[in-house]
Amino acid sequence: MELADRAVGFILSVISISIFTYYTFWVIILPFVDTDHFIHKYFLPREFAILIPIFAGVTLLSLLCIFIGIVMLKSKKKKA
Repeated sequence: MELADRAVGFILSVISISIFTYYTFWVIILPFVDTDHFIHKYFLPREFAILIPIFAGVTLLSLLCIFIGIVMLKSKKKKA
């Protein structure tokens, strides 16, 4: 089981580092590259650089609030 946990941890680390590198390049370095350069076809438009994190944050916050609400309702039922 420990090997499986290490494999999952490694995969999650590689995915998060890849996303961080892609986003950092997209937001910080790409604006300084000419717009007719071929590298631009591998990235979404710049508007999405703001919209995607906002959507992810709102979704995460909503799921967290729903989870806390469900836990509070279940703990109320156990006391009654």
